[in-house]
Amino acid sequence: MSSIFLNILQKFRDLIVWFWKQEGTPAKRARGLAVGVFSGCFPFFGLQTLIGIFLATIFRANHLLAIAGTWISNPFTYFPLYWLNYRVGEVFVGEGNHLKAFHHLTRKELWDQGLIFSSRILLGSSIVGLITGIISGLTFYAVLKFFLKKRKPLF
Repeated sequence: MSSIFLNILQKFRDLIVWFWKQEGTPAKRARGLAVGVFSGCFPFFGLQTLIGIFLATIFRANHLLAIAGTWISNPFTYFPLYWLNYRVGEVFVGEGNHLKAFHHLTRKELWDQGLIFSSRILLGSSIVGLITGIISGLTFYAVLKFFLKKRKPLF
């Protein structure tokens, strides 16, 4: 059991060292992580990485850190993250009409329910992604600047 825990700690340490050794200025690296986290908050499975790379290109950010930032959404975090996104969207748009029994829905009502759900989760994803992206980018930037000013290696 302890060897499994030590192995997980070693993998985590390797990941931190990998983050630390990425190329670019602290600002470029922090922007990469921030746009990746922003992209990872959207429910576009399989496209989050491409969106992260696209945004990293636009914002002149580190592409590898943008890819890594999209890992904020993974099989362990899908449900809590998208539930939070939906709830945040509901705060701004208002609560949606709750679903009726499926066998009583007309085609138009089904499309309306899809629009209600989609608008809330996309707005919530935008807001949550923007906030978490800014927080993660600023935090990573501050850590990088602190250690680079002290000229201390992280490990």
